[in-house]
Amino acid sequence: MEVESMQEVPYFGQFESRALIGDFITGKRSPADDPLWELSGATDQAEYARWCDHICGMACLKMALAHLQDRIIPTMDLMKQCREYGGYVVHEDGTIKGLIYRPFISFVSEQFSLQAELKEHTPIEEIYDLLDRGYVYIASVHPSIRKPDAVPPKQGGHLVYVFGKDEQTRELLFHNPSGDTPQTQENVRMSLGDFSRFYAGRGILIKGR
Repeated sequence: MEVESMQEVPYFGQFESRALIGDFITGKRSPADDPLWELSGATDQAEYARWCDHICGMACLKMALAHLQDRIIPTMDLMKQCREYGGYVVHEDGTIKGLIYRPFISFVSEQFSLQAELKEHTPIEEIYDLLDRGYVYIASVHPSIRKPDAVPPKQGGHLVYVFGKDEQTRELLFHNPSGDTPQTQENVRMSLGDFSRFYAGRGILIKGR
């Protein structure tokens, strides 16, 4: 993928008001107060506030569909469809489990004809080599990836949309649906070594155009 085309990849956050994401993730503001919550497709503010912390995967899928198929579907609509496939499970105590990868792959295959593959124990260098061959990647990383100098307590727990690379600098290019500044949200560049510190070695590889 050409570096010059990176700006053309649409960005969407897992919260609708991207300028307020920093306040939401630090608890300074409640997601229920997001003035743009209705754009998510949620039935009410309570549903939005309950789910928006859990839908980084749906934000990545929203970006993939906009990028690869020129279609935009609200994140909560995607979540509800994915939940029907078992991609999310709500336990009796109200806790939410997900994104669950294998049901998600069935979902995107059947509903959007996306060729998706679960990757486990996969070095990021292997993914890097595929990014100029028509593939994109939803990668499991620690959410502290928004602070590249951080030392994460573990790897994984959050998803980002990896869509390109810079051959000259050997950097990945990705969108982070919970980045807290414009620079950590859209067209983020990161070396393979830095990315690996946050990366859990797993994700969803998707065949693009």
